[in-house]
Amino acid sequence: MQDKFIDLSHTVEHGMETYPGLPGPLICDYLTREQSRSHYAAGTEFQIGRIDMVANTGTYVDSPFHRFANGKDLSQLPLSSLADLPSVVVHAPEHAGRAITAELFAGLQVRGKAVLVHTGWSRHWRTRQYFEGHPFLTEDAARLLRDNGATLVGIDSLNIDSVDDRARPVHTTLLGADIPIAEHLRGMELLPPGPCRFFAVPVKVSGFGTFPVRAFAIAH
Repeated sequence: MQDKFIDLSHTVEHGMETYPGLPGPLICDYLTREQSRSHYAAGTEFQIGRIDMVANTGTYVDSPFHRFANGKDLSQLPLSSLADLPSVVVHAPEHAGRAITAELFAGLQVRGKAVLVHTGWSRHWRTRQYFEGHPFLTEDAARLLRDNGATLVGIDSLNIDSVDDRARPVHTTLLGADIPIAEHLRGMELLPPGPCRFFAVPVKVSGFGTFPVRAFAIAH
């Protein structure tokens, strides 16, 4: 059977809003095709694009440096924590409320795996609803995932923490244990029930804690 690739990323578009208060990306030409023609042979042209954005744009990964000054930045994250990870998808029932507690993960085998929390919230992407009342993990859930050896934790909502809790305990717990966090995922409803491998590799930037990724899964 042929492998199936499932895209779990949002498209980065000019001016879009990822998080309230953060500017949207500015996407434009640095060199237009028309301008390039004077540099090349007749019939040959190129475009060079330019983007100005904050690191927290679209679907992205947080490294420990995002939270801790002495934590690993993007360039120091091992690929083994970001790519070709066996994954477990955890479906959070909407009727259970916004707070996703340790109870949902009890008994799951998460060691060495990417734990992907499917809440369905990504259906609100690019609407005002996306920024209001999003689902999130609780501190006890983060501690359970840390203590049971999760390699990466992802969620398809605005923030893995409650934005009402300024201490950000989930970021603190996971990033403090060198467990990267993927936020603003999408498309988890497309993942089959069988085994998948997860990938979310950012650009290797020194001195950065967060950067967009092309997150995807491969179903075998």
